[in-house]
Parts: sequence; C-alpha cells; structure tokens
Amino acid sequence: MSTPSVIWLAGFHAVEAALRHDPTRIDALWLLAGRQDQRSQKLRQLAQAAGIPPEEQPEKAFTEQIRRNPDLARHQGVLARYTPQPAGDEHTLDQLLDTLTEPALLLVLDGVTDPHNLGACLRSAEAAGAHAVITPKDRAAGLTPAARKAASGAAERLPFIQVTNLARTLSELKTRGLWIVGAAGGGLVSLYDTDFAAEPVALVMGSEGEGLRRLTQERCDQLITIPMRAPVESLNVSVASAICLFEFRRVRDSLSAAARIG
Repeated sequence: MSTPSVIWLAGFHAVEAALRHDPTRIDALWLLAGRQDQRSQKLRQLAQAAGIPPEEQPEKAFTEQIRRNPDLARHQGVLARYTPQPAGDEHTLDQLLDTLTEPALLLVLDGVTDPHNLGACLRSAEAAGAHAVITPKDRAAGLTPAARKAASGAAERLPFIQVTNLARTLSELKTRGLWIVGAAGGGLVSLYDTDFAAEPVALVMGSEGEGLRRLTQERCDQLITIPMRAPVESLNVSVASAICLFEFRRVRDSLSAAARIG
C-alpha cells in the first residue's frame, strides 16, 4: 500500500463521512465562523461526539487554504485535516475477493484522469452495490480532495484499489472466476443483452477521451455498448459507469427476488 499523506477534506458530505466512518483520522475540523444553520449544527454534534473540537475560523483562513489548494474552493464552510486510509493494492483485492459472500461486482477504470469523474464513479459504484473500484497507479486520477468531494463520502467507505499492471490484474481476476466485461463504443453486444450481469464480473470503463486501451480490450471476455439515440455517440465515463452498474444491479436484484419467490 502507498504511504498516506495529510490532506484537507472539503464540503459537508466528505467531512461527515469521515466523521462517521473513521474520525480518528481527523486532527482538525474548521467551520466558518458565525455559521449556525442546521447542517453546521449537525456537524458540530458529530465532531463533539467523536472528541474533535470544531474550530471557528474566519473567511480569510478558508481563503488562504484555497490559495494553497484550489481544489478546496467549494468548501461550503467546512474543512477537515485528514490522514486518509492508503489505497489498496493487489493483495488487498485478493483479501476482499476471499471474503465476499455474493458474486463480485467490481468497477475498473482504465486511465480515468479527471478527479471529478473518479469521484462520481465512486459514488455511483457505492450506490449500485459494487464491492470495489480499481484503477492503475500510473496515468490515472487518485483520491485528491476534489475526487473525495465529488464522491460525497463514498471515498471513505468503498474500497479503492490501485494496481501496478492493469492488464495483469484483469488476467488474474479471470483465474478467480470473474468475467471481464468492457464498455466500448464499438462493442457488438448491447448492455441489456449481456449474459454476465448476474455473474462475478469486473466492469471495465475506458478513459474520458481514448476509451479502453488495446491491452485492456484484449483481456475482456465481452465488449458491450450502451444503446443511444443519434446524434449522441458517447457519454461521460461517470454517467456510462452508473448506467452499466445499475443495469447489472437491476438484473441481480430481479434474479434474487425471483429465487425467493420460487
């Protein structure tokens, strides 16, 4: 695992998630001086219950932090100094798969470099019940403050795995019985016709501009496409990820309900 470094979390969702999930990693909590609305009061209560005294800070203190890190610009009047859990690695992924009691559902991002897209993908993955998000270590976005804010708390709860060699990881997932399904504009199979939605699966989404790399495509058992009306030809990676993940979840839930009735 990589060595964690201290960062600042910005915004109510990210800070509240950290307070609820792992408050011991917060060593300072700032609230904009004079703010007394309901959300601020709730955060104060959570912080005090966790033994973290909130610090009332003037606007100029927030402005200074933004000067140092523009990603904190949309702070909503709340910042927290936080030491994040380090990203997982291949060993973490093996441990996770060994403990699952249901078919795996993994989201793999092949070179997504925009931290806002990464955060949105994490949020959708958690909402759809995915077990982890996997990215390469190189040439891909990491969990920056901007990504964590866009994730609205999912970055503090959902396992985030960074691997050294994505193609090798996909091959190893195959040996563990997972199907590798890649979303590509040139996919011949509709998302709604795939045979793998209810199987142990790693859904692979490409980068914002280039899509899936050649080596990644070669590891896929199936390439799928999202049917779209002309003239639209592509979707933002976070939107496409959400559509695919929730379709997989719909199929799984439908089959589970049918099995209970049967």
